[in-house]
Amino acid sequence: MAAVINRITSLLSSIIVFICSTLGLPHYPMGEKLDTDKFVETFRDDFSGELDRSVWSGHYQYGTKTEARKGSYWNQHLAYTDNGNLIIPVTYLENGMGGAGAGWYSAGIDTDSDAPNGFSQKYGYFECRCILPEGADIWSAFWLMNNGVYVENGTGTDGTEIDIFESDCYGKFFKNSVTSNLHFDGYGDAHQKLGAKQFLLKNNPYEEFNTYGLEWNEDEYIFYINGIETFRTDFGGVSQNEEYLILSVEMRGENAVPSDRENAPAEDAFFVVDYVKVYQYKDLLK
Repeated sequence: MAAVINRITSLLSSIIVFICSTLGLPHYPMGEKLDTDKFVETFRDDFSGELDRSVWSGHYQYGTKTEARKGSYWNQHLAYTDNGNLIIPVTYLENGMGGAGAGWYSAGIDTDSDAPNGFSQKYGYFECRCILPEGADIWSAFWLMNNGVYVENGTGTDGTEIDIFESDCYGKFFKNSVTSNLHFDGYGDAHQKLGAKQFLLKNNPYEEFNTYGLEWNEDEYIFYINGIETFRTDFGGVSQNEEYLILSVEMRGENAVPSDRENAPAEDAFFVVDYVKVYQYKDLLK
């Protein structure tokens, strides 16, 4: 009887997922549970001490210089650790910093080779546990990247921007949700993307921790929330090269001007990251 109930539940879940995907509606994760037995840990940062800047450097920010990033500015030195968490704030700086003037400031950091002990990996499982920054037009992200993303050749096999999650739904009807996406062939006229997939959270992700993960192998990408599969795809052809980790927060807009000043946050917001962990398939380490 239990086996029959499980099959019926699985069938109903598949039907719900199909209908929601067809209509473009967000839904709760309903897929398979992550199998952790096939992995071994290869990278971990619990942010228990000061931010290790030999591992994490500025994503497209160098030294102390500030760079415009959509509707806000980025300066890597705004990222810090506190009480065992990485904190990336979104804050208004009247006097600016790093050579830029007044505006909203945040940061993006990555494990690219610009850092002496940077980290990148091909295939495996990548996971982040975090609380999302709250506020209209603010979104955080955990994503993977390499320079092959910019190669315009009709395929993502040389490199794909893999957005494991983006918290770009605050202010929308389904605000307690996140999206996942894929991008390749650069960001110009040749740019290709999957089209964001949106998934609901069962708690308030702006106040409570959740985990967001990606299993990546030579055949497909499999996305997870709290260890439950959201969807899988081989769109563009799966990336076959190592990619590095990125944690970031930004605001909608252009040239460091928010897209909607009336809905700009009244106070600071914070992206709080408990940990980032990466695993590799045991079979690939033999």
